[in-house]
Amino acid sequence: MSAVKIALVQMRSGVDPARNIDDAEAMIREAAANGARLVATPEVTNLAQRDSGELFDALRTPGEDPALVRFSDLAQTLGIDVLAGSLALLGPDGRAVNRSCLFGPDGALKASYDKIHMFDVALGAGEVYSESENYAPGDRAVMADAAGLKLGMTICYDVRFPYLYRRLAKAGANVMTVPSAFTRPTGRAHWEVLLRARAIETGSFVLAPAQGGKLEDGRKTWGHSMVVGPWGEIIASLAHDEPGLLYAEIDPEESRDARMRIPALKGEREISGP
Repeated sequence: MSAVKIALVQMRSGVDPARNIDDAEAMIREAAANGARLVATPEVTNLAQRDSGELFDALRTPGEDPALVRFSDLAQTLGIDVLAGSLALLGPDGRAVNRSCLFGPDGALKASYDKIHMFDVALGAGEVYSESENYAPGDRAVMADAAGLKLGMTICYDVRFPYLYRRLAKAGANVMTVPSAFTRPTGRAHWEVLLRARAIETGSFVLAPAQGGKLEDGRKTWGHSMVVGPWGEIIASLAHDEPGLLYAEIDPEESRDARMRIPALKGEREISGP
């Protein structure tokens, strides 16, 4: 098949879901007008809120959250695939879920994925994150078709766990989506390296739309949204943390070629010890 034009939305989401959805919609419409067939937004597109009380006051269940309806209508109106990189939603057990949702050109929800790996870290200088205090982790890897591509759906901190990407690639995914809200310290040190590593290891494209700049809840995020090719090359990137759009054209045949040249997905061996 021919190359597919995709667009990544870089945002600076705040604590007002309605404003966040409006901001995302404006950029998705612009991307579609410029020919993108798949548009992806970053992690916590609808709500970036670290305060537990404020978070749960704002959360809605999937059946009640307006973001799902808006993104569904938008995908159908524009006739494109829309990946809401992740939405903060109220889960069935009363905890939040960090959920990536893919909507097709008919507006249907094609697939959803709940972030598996929780960001529980202490970065130093008082910067501590305890995602598992509020969010329930997912337990299922998800792959879906979009614009002729086979997406392996992941979210942010998942990128540090190569086994997930290998499993998705072996199941047939040739594009890994990594919507993120990377912190500045980890972004500066690890963002590009991790994205390129996951691409090289699996012979896959990696699409990483990001939150950028200082968010209303106090987080300072890295931005620098990026598209990486299956040979590990940076196809496109934003060299800043401001809101904006990043475009690229990707040909899934390049993933097949990379995997033929370096057949690492077929090279596993059983080992013993330690």
